[in-house]
Amino acid sequence: MKRLLIALSIGLSASTAIAQHHDHGSSGREILGTVRFEVSCAADVQPAFNRAMALFHSFHWTGAAQAFRDIAQRDPKCGMAYWGLAMVAADNPFSWPGSLNLKTGPELIAKAREIGAGTQRERDYIEALGLLYADHAATPHRVRALRYEEAMGRLAARYPKDVEAKILYGLALSANHDQNDRTYERPLKAVALLEPLMTPHPDHPGVAHYVIHSYDYPPLAHKGIEAAHRYAKIAADAPHAQHMPSHIFTRVGYWRESIAANRASEAVAKGNVRDIAHARDYMVYAYLQLAEDAAAEAVWADTLKIRDVKGVAQPESFAFAAMPARLALERGRWAEAARIELHPGIVQADWHRVPQSAANVFFARALGAARAGDAAAARREIARLKELQVALTERKSAYWAQQVGIAADVASAWALRAEGRNDEALAAMRAAADAEDRTDKPVVTPGPLLPARELLGDMLGELGRHAEALKEYEASLAKEPNRFRGLYGAAIAAERSGDRARARAHYEKLAAMTAQSKSDRAELARVRQVLLQR
Repeated sequence: MKRLLIALSIGLSASTAIAQHHDHGSSGREILGTVRFEVSCAADVQPAFNRAMALFHSFHWTGAAQAFRDIAQRDPKCGMAYWGLAMVAADNPFSWPGSLNLKTGPELIAKAREIGAGTQRERDYIEALGLLYADHAATPHRVRALRYEEAMGRLAARYPKDVEAKILYGLALSANHDQNDRTYERPLKAVALLEPLMTPHPDHPGVAHYVIHSYDYPPLAHKGIEAAHRYAKIAADAPHAQHMPSHIFTRVGYWRESIAANRASEAVAKGNVRDIAHARDYMVYAYLQLAEDAAAEAVWADTLKIRDVKGVAQPESFAFAAMPARLALERGRWAEAARIELHPGIVQADWHRVPQSAANVFFARALGAARAGDAAAARREIARLKELQVALTERKSAYWAQQVGIAADVASAWALRAEGRNDEALAAMRAAADAEDRTDKPVVTPGPLLPARELLGDMLGELGRHAEALKEYEASLAKEPNRFRGLYGAAIAAERSGDRARARAHYEKLAAMTAQSKSDRAELARVRQVLLQR
């Protein structure tokens, strides 16, 4: 069995009334946005604290950690510097609980308490964050995360003039969204706090950033377009700020904008593999939707040159495993998918350490084998997916266990199809598509390797049930707009079910979207053939 482990690792002066800047690039200034986070530490570290928080708000973990360490060194009595380091130790809240450093975080909170803070407000910040780490061995993550959220809500109410409290409360609300909640209660509550701040604080990186995260769901994404365009300009020198707009662009099918955002992100990432891997996964996904296959392959070929891998981090490992899977699956290269190999820089170690990333590999192999007609090979990979599901369940990672379970169910449906058990296959595929629709994608990925409802359309089409297939493709497109396979599948299904006008509309949209493609995909030849006909 292939084992998966992606090993990737992961004072300046300025007035508190202006953005944090220093010599950089053609503009001569570092552009991170404007943050005013008042602390009672030494006056000369206040600008540095603002800059550290600006870095934090753009999830620039390495830079923020160094900035807070520098503050602690310059002012050993600044307990809030250790609060900042504990915030960094929590890492990406949208990847909780996996991103939480439960060893370092509590130690930093203890240090912040030991040193102390000069105001009750600062002590409230330290105590609120302490709830996220408190008694973590015996208290489930969800309980701790909600306690932190509630504490930040009380803090924001206690200090109504503290804009940072309100912003960080909005972040906690958005991060604690239950992925099975189709009302989007928490994200919508977050934007109700954050959007009114966009006018009085137009250059605050956290406001635009967290609005984007709060709208990063298919029914809401169109509302995040303004924030997406704004954020990249606010924090031009932060790799994540350049990347984040592509979350919205992907949700609404703006592939060119997504590619541009991720190119910009990589350009300012300065070799940081974490930022580069995430951006490249989004680029590969977008290029494949435009049928610009050579560009997608070039991104992966360049990624294969990376050899400096020194740690384990889920975002990087997920991207490294997803890219080759996408290249095969999006183009229906089933035999290729069944035998995809891992990035050569991957250390051969226990893939249970990054189970949600390993699932990309095993799902691609399982689906590829099943659709190539090798049910036995598919079932071997499905067994591995189920192993990962058990591992995630044991870690109390319910969301990821659910996602890997859905992947196993999709692959199982196609294994049944490969065995000729068509009625069972179709029932299983419908159930898997329904299950996927009840959840939302994780922020670590631009989208599922292949949407389950789109695959249901494939299966119905193979069984000659084209009108039903059309319905499923169009339902998938409503959630995942402008996907190449979805548009082409809908066009074929409409054509074969006798709806020529609908077929032509889908063909025309696909033709416009892929106008710059030089791919030799058979689907594009068919699109051109149909549109040449009267």
